[in-house]
Amino acid sequence: MKVYRYPNVEQVQEIVTRPVKDAADLTATVAAVLKDIRNGGDEAVIRYERQFDKAELTSLAVSEAEFAAAEKLVSAELKKALQLAHDNIARFHEAQRYSGIDVPTAPGVRCWQRSVAIEKVGLYIPGGTAPLFSTVLMLATPARIAGCSEIVLCTPPKADGNVHPAILVAARIAGVHRVFKAGGVQAIGAMAYGTESVPRVSKIFGPGNQYVQAAKQLVSLDGVAIDMPAGPSEVEVIADATADAAFVAADLLSQAEHGVDSQVLLVTTCESLIAAVEAEVERQLNVLPRKAIAAAALENSRIVLVADTHEAMAITNRYAPEHLIIEAADADALASRVVNAGSVFIGHLTPESAGDYASGTNHTLPTNGYAVAYSGVNLDAFCRKITYQCITPEGLAAIGPAVEIMAEAEQLEAHRNAMAIRRKKLSY
Repeated sequence: MKVYRYPNVEQVQEIVTRPVKDAADLTATVAAVLKDIRNGGDEAVIRYERQFDKAELTSLAVSEAEFAAAEKLVSAELKKALQLAHDNIARFHEAQRYSGIDVPTAPGVRCWQRSVAIEKVGLYIPGGTAPLFSTVLMLATPARIAGCSEIVLCTPPKADGNVHPAILVAARIAGVHRVFKAGGVQAIGAMAYGTESVPRVSKIFGPGNQYVQAAKQLVSLDGVAIDMPAGPSEVEVIADATADAAFVAADLLSQAEHGVDSQVLLVTTCESLIAAVEAEVERQLNVLPRKAIAAAALENSRIVLVADTHEAMAITNRYAPEHLIIEAADADALASRVVNAGSVFIGHLTPESAGDYASGTNHTLPTNGYAVAYSGVNLDAFCRKITYQCITPEGLAAIGPAVEIMAEAEQLEAHRNAMAIRRKKLSY
């Protein structure tokens, strides 16, 4: 990890800047695959599954027999953990229900708003370097609570043609309606355009590699909504002299093991903590099964020594981390000063992995600096707000003249007439 001590303005800009990749070739490749899926349907998806996932499939849908088999393959201990996580996620997202508003904006003019679930949603669950069954819970649970009428899930099969059993068990716990064996760009294309087997959805959710993210952004140009743009996973830790170096190192590595392009950042006010964290990172790294991945991620990562917490928060809010862990004596006070972050973990005993799995908050979060403008997935992500208005004769008198004047000033005569004809009819 590169160390910066009391960085100047130019160095701060370097710290908060993510690596930039030339996506031109990638986008062209993804666009070609999407076109093939749109035209070829199931046959094209099956062909790409053979090419990319080395799976020989005769159909895409996961059968009831496969769900039943998965139930027998997942331990009772893991099922219990999945249920606990689901219950906490459900509890937190149930509390986000929107009750609506109803406001008389003028005499005789009533305006109101209600929340309506998106009917068809698609969930993408990666299964390449790790089967992310936790993401099934994070996406399907709020979709079910919102009332989405069709919840479709796509995930890559293993080479033997089977989906990881924990993904299927999580899907049943969380209320997914249908699961399909499709990964990568072909999965995004299938849900965006529909195939003989996979229904077309209105919005696609879920993480993935750079190809998946490019595919999501391309299909969003064709009228399919997506949860958010995204980049590699990332975590920032703010730590002071009260922080435990072993805790800090573990938090940094927990995110570094996600992928070689993940990024971790430590901002500290304590010089002596730097060497202690570096030693702990080295010690803990050596026993990780995903050591090579985490080590590669650490090459993109940084440690920053700052003079005080004011400077730490200034860098943090510019960086806008996906995950922010505050391991400091005044953690609550610092948390209140966070402006840009996906999710915040407060105190020495709150690891980011708690939010990844079972605390109840959602782990599908904006990365790559998008936290300056985007929220993480929440109940509202699966809903639309529809507004209504109703006008009485009293309301025509109250706002009618203003409507006509404004429409006439914009040179929209038909707009003016739609109001004028009503006022004339009622002699207003």
